[in-house]
Amino acid sequence: MPSEGSFLPERPLKLLAFLTSSKLAGRRQEQVLASPEVPIEVDDGTGVWTTDGMPMIYMPRHFFLNNHAAVESLVGRDKYAKSLYDAGYKSAWQWCERESATHGLRGVDVFRHYMKRVSQRGWAQFTVLSVDDRTGAAQVRLDHSVFTFSPKKGERVCYMFAGWFPGALEWAGRDLGRDWKLVGEEVQCVAEGAHDHCLFEIRAA
Repeated sequence: MPSEGSFLPERPLKLLAFLTSSKLAGRRQEQVLASPEVPIEVDDGTGVWTTDGMPMIYMPRHFFLNNHAAVESLVGRDKYAKSLYDAGYKSAWQWCERESATHGLRGVDVFRHYMKRVSQRGWAQFTVLSVDDRTGAAQVRLDHSVFTFSPKKGERVCYMFAGWFPGALEWAGRDLGRDWKLVGEEVQCVAEGAHDHCLFEIRAA
């Protein structure tokens, strides 16, 4: 029973306080969190995710990192890195070709669009520091790289990305009528313990 002079019982007061604090917390969260800007469609019949008509796979980060570490351990880092470089190069080229047709983008604008899209998909935050429109040479900064969340420390761990940049930039060069031959390399990594971001350099092969 409510005490004399009170307007609400104790439990409703606690509930009101909880709802008020939850609403305020929700507002604070809305200010920090954002919905994905990547357009996503899910086929009800097959469960297949697509973005711009391109099939996608959505998975927990730990699942991917565990698989990545298992393959590296099995085949060795050097061999695995070479395979990932070639696959990443090919995939970036294919992605740029499709996205150029979908959005009507040309040249280096497609590369910048690629960096924006992969930033929106949880791999890392990719910032293009520089691109030379004449040679294709570039620098790309990575913050919050997915690979720096793994327990491996003391070395550069983001080598999976190395082929993505030359693949996308060589496509851009071809679109501009230029025959760029490029190579990408991680030159610093958060996992080394001395840096607050990772950095890739793309230069003439």
